[in-house]
Amino acid sequence: MRFVSEHFSTHLLRADWELAKPVDRDSEQALIGHALAAMPRAGAVVLSDYAKGALTPRVIRALIDAARQQGKPLVVDPKGSDFSIYRGATVITPNRKELADATRRAAVEEEDIAAAAAELCRTLESRAVLVTRSEAGMTLVVEGAAPVHVPAYPVKIRDVSGAGDTVVAVLACLLALGAGFEKRGTATVSAAELRSRILPAASLASEAKIVFDWSLLDERLGEWRRHGLRVGFTNGCFDLLHPGHVRVLVEARAACDRLVVGLNGDASAARLKGDGRPIQNEKARAEVLAALEAVDLVVIFDEDTPLALIRKVRPMVLVKGGDYRREEVVGREVVEADGGEVIIVASVPGHSTSALVGRSQGRGPR
Repeated sequence: MRFVSEHFSTHLLRADWELAKPVDRDSEQALIGHALAAMPRAGAVVLSDYAKGALTPRVIRALIDAARQQGKPLVVDPKGSDFSIYRGATVITPNRKELADATRRAAVEEEDIAAAAAELCRTLESRAVLVTRSEAGMTLVVEGAAPVHVPAYPVKIRDVSGAGDTVVAVLACLLALGAGFEKRGTATVSAAELRSRILPAASLASEAKIVFDWSLLDERLGEWRRHGLRVGFTNGCFDLLHPGHVRVLVEARAACDRLVVGLNGDASAARLKGDGRPIQNEKARAEVLAALEAVDLVVIFDEDTPLALIRKVRPMVLVKGGDYRREEVVGREVVEADGGEVIIVASVPGHSTSALVGRSQGRGPR
């Protein structure tokens, strides 16, 4: 059971109720049988040892021997101080403390860690040892090669649980694909990636939220959906942001996990609002919207209605202000056909962009 802070979603502690002891002989044999039956179809084998009793020395030995006979790479995420039970594994992934305990050597400085990892590699007759070092990154020692120190880049996160499991999973996938221990090669770098590495996070907040090219939507939306996030949508010209707009955006965001705002481009805003509009160009309006915490993505569209954009986004929540009736909301049929819902947010009396423009020009409300 994980205990998490209600306000900050921070992982505080974990409590376990367990009886850690070796499984009985029948269970041990059944586990070996299931693993051996599945191994021919696998690209790699992972032994994630938590020292709870399932991975007994007999189970570990049977799987390592079978993997070697079948030419399957086998990755061990070890536990305890006696690593001799993992002899013959392809690669071992201890953390810094586990490495020090297993080798009875210092494992603080990079040189010490590399020396201890090399000794462990020789002792266990493994091809490599990958030492995870928390915020200091990782150290890879491959038999017959110089050690490789992989730095970690600090990022703001709320829960660090699962980092070691992620390393093991990625490494196992690489080995299953025949990529080797150290992945080298070339890759393209986007302008957004460069900006995120060079500039402070605060300076990227607004810019990173604005999308002019719809082809970039699939990646962002796909990532959200892979994490099971509920996507919401609202739209408008948002020429002069006022409390009515803010209420719609805040309540829309409260009804979903990620809010996409469709923004009328300059041409469509002029067609809808008439001469002299929009007051601000689309770039300025997009930047104001993107600066709001309630908004996760701003997408410019040039059509008179957002129907094509709604079909692209496929939101589960569609939100409009109280000056619309539910049956008038563009895209309602698309959203409801996908099992989504339409939400109408009550208007804030006395606030509209047209009235603000009229008062600023001395014409009074209209």
